Amino acid sequence: MSIKKVALLLVIVALVAGYFFFDVGRFLSLDYLKEQRGAFQALAGEHPVAVLGGFFALYVLVTALSLPGAAIMTLAAGALFGFWVALFLVSFASSVGATLAFLAARFLFKDAVQERFGERLKKINAGVEKDGAFYLFTLRLIPAFPFFVINLVMALTPLKTWTFYWVSQVGMLAGTAVYVNAGTQLGELERLYGLLSPTLLGAFVLLGLFPWLAKAVLAVVRRRKVYRGHDKPKHFDRNLIVIGAGSAGLVSAYIAATVKAKVSLVEAEKMGGDCLNTGCVPSKALIKSASLAHLEKEPDRYGFKRITTEFNFADIQARIQRVIGRIEPHDSVARYQALGVDCIQGRARLVSPWEVAIETAEGERRLTGRAIVLATGARPLVPPIPGIDQVRVLTSENLWQVTELPTRLLVLGGGPIGCELAQSFARLGSQVTQVEQGPRLLPREDDDAARAVAKALGEDGVQVLTGHKAIRFSIEDGEQRVHTESEQGQRRLPFDAVLVAVGRRANTAGLGLETLDIATRDDGTLDLDERLRTRFPNIYGCGDVAGPYQFTHVAAHQAWYAAVNALFSGLKTFKADYRVIPWATFTAPEVARVGLNEQEAREKGIAVEVTRYGIDDLDRAIADGSDRGFVKVLTPPGKDRILGVTIVGEAASDLISEYVLAMKHGLGLNKILGTIHIYPTRAEANKFAAGEWKKAHKPEKLLRWVQRFHAARR
Repeated sequence: MSIKKVALLLVIVALVAGYFFFDVGRFLSLDYLKEQRGAFQALAGEHPVAVLGGFFALYVLVTALSLPGAAIMTLAAGALFGFWVALFLVSFASSVGATLAFLAARFLFKDAVQERFGERLKKINAGVEKDGAFYLFTLRLIPAFPFFVINLVMALTPLKTWTFYWVSQVGMLAGTAVYVNAGTQLGELERLYGLLSPTLLGAFVLLGLFPWLAKAVLAVVRRRKVYRGHDKPKHFDRNLIVIGAGSAGLVSAYIAATVKAKVSLVEAEKMGGDCLNTGCVPSKALIKSASLAHLEKEPDRYGFKRITTEFNFADIQARIQRVIGRIEPHDSVARYQALGVDCIQGRARLVSPWEVAIETAEGERRLTGRAIVLATGARPLVPPIPGIDQVRVLTSENLWQVTELPTRLLVLGGGPIGCELAQSFARLGSQVTQVEQGPRLLPREDDDAARAVAKALGEDGVQVLTGHKAIRFSIEDGEQRVHTESEQGQRRLPFDAVLVAVGRRANTAGLGLETLDIATRDDGTLDLDERLRTRFPNIYGCGDVAGPYQFTHVAAHQAWYAAVNALFSGLKTFKADYRVIPWATFTAPEVARVGLNEQEAREKGIAVEVTRYGIDDLDRAIADGSDRGFVKVLTPPGKDRILGVTIVGEAASDLISEYVLAMKHGLGLNKILGTIHIYPTRAEANKFAAGEWKKAHKPEKLLRWVQRFHAARR
């Protein structure tokens, strides 16, 4: 603590101690006030300015130090100066004193509290920044709530000082008026708690409810303002119109049909979206084929002298299409029509907050819906690198039409998609060079997880170049090349095809967002509130077009909130819950994660304890020849509550589910340790990780007494 803070704290402690040591409180009692009323009035009559000034200063001091007696002084003001003068005097004195207390508490404690509990206070800070004035005003209207607590708590938030002052000035006015008026009738007041009669308390409660009622009225006014210039239909064709039939759109439509709402689902391309047709499904099918081809390179690992794998890349691609075909009925038009969903093939755009125009093969069709869900997904981002339009560019969209294995494949991007595909093509026989602009692969994961993947890619033949930026492409002597820049200088790398995996961009073009002035964020996703609403309360977004997590399972998760909120708005709505979001990178070894990791804990200043279990010690992993990786669990120091988990190893994407369940339902490591796991399975790694935590927290003192007990019994 700085010298200034120590000095201020000592001054405050000295003043408060003096108040109690000299028993100043006896002068701030109702009986004393009634006894000395006449003398006070005579003094005020002789020296009005001095008495007014002295009273103001004393009142400021009492409230600034949060001392008892402010209520008595308010009564005294009413008795001495009359209603209007007292109201003016006390109103400003109380607000100034409260602001001084606010500033002192902020100076002494805010930085330390925010530094230690910043992550936990994140939502509170955001709420105060958005509606702090409203919440403060509501509290100020209820005098029964201790004002000194309000001063202290608000000081620890980002609320601006000026906002605190003027809201306090206005908010305390009504309560001050009641006390001042009681002071003018001091002779009739027998006890201080007479001020807080049931009738008066009821009035204060109603006064406290006023801003909430006002907020509801303002919401109606704001809603009408948002829709100004748009004519709302008297009747709607649909309860819900969903644009986009990927994971988010399919789930939204499914929910609507399940609750018997009339719903239309509009898709411009293929049902199932990216996940089925160009993303999750085909990439995992490719990964499986590549893993089998990889067996040829390590026969002795499984006791073979030789494993021969012969394949044609076109056959692998054909298998991938068969896999898609097997899963396709789950997302088909036939299935959803059978559920009661009106499926429309066409390209949709918003015409008004309730109307959608759909370009179909038969022409334009228009539908009105009480609510609309935008679930248009995202597409691979191709960066505008000079010369990229002159070379053969592959993305996760067009990759699945390639029938010949590229001899030399350049992969741009070190994220999950780039790593998965780089490893797969290397295992199938391509010469793969992976270029990542950042200092390492998988920047969202911990260093140890990223290193494990980089090592595995290197062992599979991938040339990983981190810290390299692709600055331009060229064709020289008929050969495609990329020019990179790094701390070591520039390089020219030849290739036959470049696979771009540097991120995805939300699909918002052509939706008519500009017509309705629906905003997007810097990353291109829709600007939505916590209930997934755009600026129009009946237009929602979910899935990749909404962010912040572009995963299929998150899209389905968001879709529940979007659909339910859209269908039941006015009755009940829900804030989207992102507290426990898992994800995985399907390399070999896999990397799976949920919650906090070490990297984020450091960045956010969160104190954590790290427990680690090496999968190289796991019986099943040893038997399977997959004994590499680890389970890493983050907990608060000394506690078994799970803050986050990272698993590196075979089937990590499945193993993580136990921790997802535990975090979702508040189960700690002790519960996992006490759960029976089948032997021998990979899932035992979760139990053994919990056991590592338990060993680190065994009660040493108790065990020494237990040792003595057993010794005595011998």
